[in-house]
Amino acid sequence: MEVILMQDVKALGKKGEIVKVNDGYARNFILPKKLGMEATKQNLHELSTQKAAEEKKLRELLEEARNYAKKLEGLTIKVKIKAGEGGKTFGSVSTKEIAAAAKEQFGLELDKKKLLLNDPIKNAGSYTVPVKLHPQVTAEMNVKVEAV
Repeated sequence: MEVILMQDVKALGKKGEIVKVNDGYARNFILPKKLGMEATKQNLHELSTQKAAEEKKLRELLEEARNYAKKLEGLTIKVKIKAGEGGKTFGSVSTKEIAAAAKEQFGLELDKKKLLLNDPIKNAGSYTVPVKLHPQVTAEMNVKVEAV
Protein backbone atom coordinates (compact mmCIF):
# COMPACT_ATOMS: atom_id res chain seq x y z
CA MET A 1 0.00 0.00 0.00
CA GLU A 2 1.24 3.50 -0.80
CA VAL A 3 0.96 6.08 1.96
CA ILE A 4 1.54 9.85 2.06
CA LEU A 5 3.36 10.72 5.27
CA MET A 6 1.78 13.54 7.28
CA GLN A 7 4.67 13.62 9.79
CA ASP A 8 8.26 12.48 9.86
CA VAL A 9 8.41 8.76 10.67
CA LYS A 10 11.73 7.37 11.86
CA ALA A 11 13.26 4.82 9.45
CA LEU A 12 10.44 5.39 6.94
CA GLY A 13 10.53 8.93 5.58
CA LYS A 14 9.86 12.63 5.94
CA LYS A 15 6.61 14.59 5.90
CA GLY A 16 5.09 14.81 2.42
CA GLU A 17 6.88 11.77 0.99
CA ILE A 18 5.02 8.91 -0.66
CA VAL A 19 6.24 5.56 0.67
CA LYS A 20 5.25 1.96 0.02
CA VAL A 21 4.54 -0.05 3.19
CA ASN A 22 2.88 -3.34 4.08
CA ASP A 23 -0.93 -3.20 4.33
CA GLY A 24 -0.95 -4.30 7.97
CA TYR A 25 1.64 -1.69 8.98
CA ALA A 26 -0.41 1.01 7.29
CA ARG A 27 -3.78 -0.11 8.73
CA ASN A 28 -2.55 -0.84 12.25
CA PHE A 29 0.07 1.83 12.83
CA ILE A 30 0.34 4.68 10.32
CA LEU A 31 -3.33 5.40 9.61
CA PRO A 32 -4.71 5.15 13.20
CA LYS A 33 -1.95 7.37 14.60
CA LYS A 34 -2.54 9.91 11.79
CA LEU A 35 1.10 9.63 10.70
CA GLY A 36 -0.01 9.28 7.10
CA MET A 37 -2.93 8.84 4.74
CA GLU A 38 -3.62 6.54 1.85
CA ALA A 39 -2.19 7.72 -1.48
CA THR A 40 -5.39 8.17 -3.48
CA LYS A 41 -5.73 10.52 -6.46
CA GLN A 42 -7.58 13.09 -4.35
CA ASN A 43 -4.99 12.97 -1.54
CA LEU A 44 -2.13 13.24 -4.05
CA HIS A 45 -3.79 16.31 -5.57
CA GLU A 46 -4.18 17.89 -2.11
CA LEU A 47 -0.52 17.17 -1.39
CA SER A 48 0.63 18.86 -4.60
CA THR A 49 -1.58 21.87 -3.82
CA GLN A 50 -0.13 22.12 -0.31
CA LYS A 51 3.43 21.87 -1.62
CA ALA A 52 2.78 24.64 -4.17
CA ALA A 53 1.34 26.89 -1.44
CA GLU A 54 4.35 26.22 0.84
CA GLU A 55 6.80 26.99 -1.99
CA LYS A 56 4.98 30.26 -2.74
CA LYS A 57 5.11 31.24 0.94
CA LEU A 58 8.85 30.43 1.13
CA ARG A 59 9.52 32.54 -1.98
CA GLU A 60 7.60 35.46 -0.44
CA LEU A 61 9.59 35.18 2.81
CA LEU A 62 12.85 35.15 0.85
CA GLU A 63 11.80 38.25 -1.10
CA GLU A 64 10.82 40.05 2.13
CA ALA A 65 14.20 39.19 3.65
CA ARG A 66 16.02 40.53 0.58
CA ASN A 67 14.05 43.80 0.70
CA TYR A 68 14.72 44.17 4.43
CA ALA A 69 18.42 43.52 3.80
CA LYS A 70 18.54 46.35 1.25
CA LYS A 71 16.90 48.62 3.83
CA LEU A 72 19.47 47.68 6.50
CA GLU A 73 22.58 48.02 4.36
CA GLY A 74 22.35 51.80 4.02
CA LEU A 75 21.82 52.51 7.72
CA THR A 76 24.33 53.42 10.41
CA ILE A 77 23.18 52.75 13.94
CA LYS A 78 24.80 54.82 16.67
CA VAL A 79 25.40 53.23 20.06
CA LYS A 80 26.97 54.94 23.06
CA ILE A 81 29.28 53.27 25.55
CA LYS A 82 30.61 54.69 28.81
CA ALA A 83 34.31 55.45 28.86
CA GLY A 84 36.68 56.73 31.48
CA GLU A 85 39.85 58.75 31.26
CA GLY A 86 42.22 57.69 28.53
CA GLY A 87 39.39 56.18 26.43
CA LYS A 88 39.11 53.00 28.50
CA THR A 89 35.57 51.68 28.12
CA PHE A 90 33.38 50.17 30.79
CA GLY A 91 31.62 47.03 29.62
CA SER A 92 30.80 46.26 26.01
CA VAL A 93 28.12 46.70 23.39
CA SER A 94 26.02 43.57 22.96
CA THR A 95 23.50 42.50 20.32
CA LYS A 96 20.68 43.44 22.69
CA GLU A 97 21.87 47.05 22.82
CA ILE A 98 22.32 47.20 19.04
CA ALA A 99 18.78 45.86 18.48
CA ALA A 100 17.36 48.39 20.97
CA ALA A 101 19.23 51.26 19.27
CA ALA A 102 17.94 50.16 15.84
CA LYS A 103 14.37 50.20 17.14
CA GLU A 104 14.83 53.58 18.83
CA GLN A 105 16.57 55.32 15.92
CA PHE A 106 14.88 53.78 12.87
CA GLY A 107 11.90 51.80 14.19
CA LEU A 108 13.41 48.52 12.97
CA GLU A 109 12.42 45.28 14.66
CA LEU A 110 15.62 43.21 14.85
CA ASP A 111 15.94 40.00 16.80
CA LYS A 112 19.11 40.12 18.89
CA LYS A 113 19.72 36.44 18.08
CA LYS A 114 19.97 37.23 14.37
CA LEU A 115 22.81 39.71 14.88
CA LEU A 116 26.04 37.77 14.36
CA LEU A 117 28.68 39.25 16.64
CA ASN A 118 31.67 36.99 17.20
CA ASP A 119 32.87 39.04 20.17
CA PRO A 120 31.19 41.88 22.06
CA ILE A 121 32.28 45.34 20.91
CA LYS A 122 34.55 46.82 23.59
CA ASN A 123 36.03 49.87 21.84
CA ALA A 124 34.65 52.98 20.18
CA GLY A 125 34.69 53.05 16.38
CA SER A 126 32.78 51.83 13.34
CA TYR A 127 31.90 48.17 12.93
CA THR A 128 30.13 46.04 10.36
CA VAL A 129 27.66 43.65 11.96
CA PRO A 130 26.18 40.79 9.90
CA VAL A 131 22.44 40.16 10.33
CA LYS A 132 21.05 36.75 9.35
CA LEU A 133 17.54 37.53 8.09
CA HIS A 134 16.91 34.24 6.28
CA PRO A 135 18.94 31.07 5.74
CA GLN A 136 19.88 32.43 2.30
CA VAL A 137 20.04 36.17 3.14
CA THR A 138 22.61 37.87 5.36
CA ALA A 139 22.77 41.67 5.46
CA GLU A 140 25.61 43.78 6.78
CA MET A 141 24.69 46.70 9.02
CA ASN A 142 26.99 49.54 10.09
CA VAL A 143 27.27 50.24 13.83
CA LYS A 144 29.07 53.30 15.08
CA VAL A 145 30.11 53.10 18.74
CA GLU A 146 30.72 56.42 20.47
CA ALA A 147 32.46 56.81 23.82
CA VAL A 148 30.65 59.02 26.32
